[in-house]
Amino acid sequence: MEAHLLEWLNLSVRWVHMITGVAWIGASFYFVWLENNLNRVNPKSGLAGDLWAIHGGGIYHLEKYKLAPPTMPDNLHWFKWEAYFTWMSGIALLCVVFYSNPTLYLLAPGSSLTGPEGVALGIASLFVGWLVYSFLCDSALGKRPALLGFILFVLIIGAAYGFSKVFSGRGAYLHVGAIIGTIMVGNVFRIIMPAQRALVAAIAENRTPDPALPAKGLLRSRHNNYFTLPVLFIMISNHFPSTYGSQYNWLILAGIAVLAVLVRHYFNTRHDSHKFAWTLPVAAVGMICLAYVTGPAQMPSAPEVAKAPGTIEYQPLPETALGGGAKPAAAKPAEAPVQASNAGPSFDKVHSVIQERCSVCHSAKPTSPLFSAAPAGVMFDTPEQIRQNAARIQAQAVTSQIMPLGNITQMTQQERDLIGAWIVQGAPTN
Repeated sequence: MEAHLLEWLNLSVRWVHMITGVAWIGASFYFVWLENNLNRVNPKSGLAGDLWAIHGGGIYHLEKYKLAPPTMPDNLHWFKWEAYFTWMSGIALLCVVFYSNPTLYLLAPGSSLTGPEGVALGIASLFVGWLVYSFLCDSALGKRPALLGFILFVLIIGAAYGFSKVFSGRGAYLHVGAIIGTIMVGNVFRIIMPAQRALVAAIAENRTPDPALPAKGLLRSRHNNYFTLPVLFIMISNHFPSTYGSQYNWLILAGIAVLAVLVRHYFNTRHDSHKFAWTLPVAAVGMICLAYVTGPAQMPSAPEVAKAPGTIEYQPLPETALGGGAKPAAAKPAEAPVQASNAGPSFDKVHSVIQERCSVCHSAKPTSPLFSAAPAGVMFDTPEQIRQNAARIQAQAVTSQIMPLGNITQMTQQERDLIGAWIVQGAPTN
């Protein structure tokens, strides 16, 4: 029951995070589009431009003032709660998924950190990230936006590299996303909203607004705009183990972030000209290159692996490995050495490994108390189910080795090689 309730809590928080994130990002994209498409030719007095649009069967006429109307309207809509709730739900999701069981999801297998230390590092990184970012923006670098942007990029990728040494791939990616998200919501709460309030107050009091605050708000708003696509990638990255599961996951994140910024820059500037149209094919080619370089390494043929000396040893699992409540499976005696054979590893050996290391979670009735149902609906109860999921097993347990989660069932490298050799020979089950 506890696993079932945790799953629904995860679903509820994730859904709220997605809904509010869509609202925040959608509003941001719309206003950038609106600003870039204003008709600024001979605007009316006091206006910066206007725009006519049709949507949903209605025609709209929008006007932007150079500063503000002569009198402020009674109802002025503010865009802030989307940002706040996106961040709050994101932090709640970090707590539900990563911080509630850090040894399983947050820490890399063999990490030098304990669970509480990993959680403390994750939380501290959010505050440190905001403080460093805010300091740099308020420094002389704030007047050199290109250099500032490059330094911020280097620092963020540096954080990704550091996280990858102690956190799981997913944990590292999500904490980079959390740092960026904290910076974005901090910009809204600490800079953009105060600047807007000061502007409205100055107009209401019939005095000249301070130009410094809107300038700071514009810089931070521009940063938020370029941060958006990298954050969106990080939000969906947990579905793609070839990215976060790679030993070079931080470099992959850097590459995708660069490509995302290039695409965003084109859409930010295409109203003026299409001189940055080259960024779109470059981004497409870049993704193809990333797909190529992150491809699985060529595995040796099945007979070559089968000739390797050694034994497949099954170590007894401690009770904590399965979440505390489950009893470990009885230790199995060491198998006979893998014999050289043109047929490759037998399915019986592969089946034993998968039942011992994988089926505690991936089963119609998981024995691990962490799950009430098979994660992602993937089950290894029958030979046919194992064969049908061979490609997924290779990607996540052999190539990237992100499974088992936190290696809680202590799968050995030799067992991974055995499964890989079986898959290379065509994943036969007879």
